[in-house]
Amino acid sequence: MTSALPDPHSQAIFYDGIPLKRLVAWVVDVMVILLVMVILGVVTLTIAWWLWPLFWIATSFLYRSITIAGASATLGMRVMNIELRNANGQRLNGGEAMVHTGAYLVSASFFLPQVLSVGLIALTERHQSLPDHLLGTAAINRPR
Repeated sequence: MTSALPDPHSQAIFYDGIPLKRLVAWVVDVMVILLVMVILGVVTLTIAWWLWPLFWIATSFLYRSITIAGASATLGMRVMNIELRNANGQRLNGGEAMVHTGAYLVSASFFLPQVLSVGLIALTERHQSLPDHLLGTAAINRPR
C-alpha cells in the first residue's frame, strides 16, 4: 500500500519525539475525560458513576471522535503539537475519526492488542499504533 505520509527517512522531523508526545497526549486526554466523568456524575446524580464503564466508553468515544474530526487531534495532541494524518497525508475527516477512535478503543480494551500497539509506536519508523497500521494513519508533528 502506498502512502502519502511524510517519509520517515527524508522527512524525519515529522516523527521526532512522537512516542513520548503520544504518551503525554494520552495522559492529558485521560485527565480531560476523567474531569468530564466527574461532572457527568454530579449532573446525573451519580448514575454515571454507577455505570462508570459504559459512560467512560461513550464519553471517550465522543470526545476523541469530535476532537479528531475537528482538528485531526485530541486536546492532548494539540498540547503536544501533533496531529493524525491519513494515508493520503490529509487530516482525518469525521468518518475516519470515528473509525480510528473505534479501533483505538477496541485495541485499548484488550491486553495483547494494547501491548502490541505500544510496541509498534516505540519500534516502527512512523511510530504507528495498531489502529494506525490497520487504517494507514500516523501521528506526525504538526507542520508549521
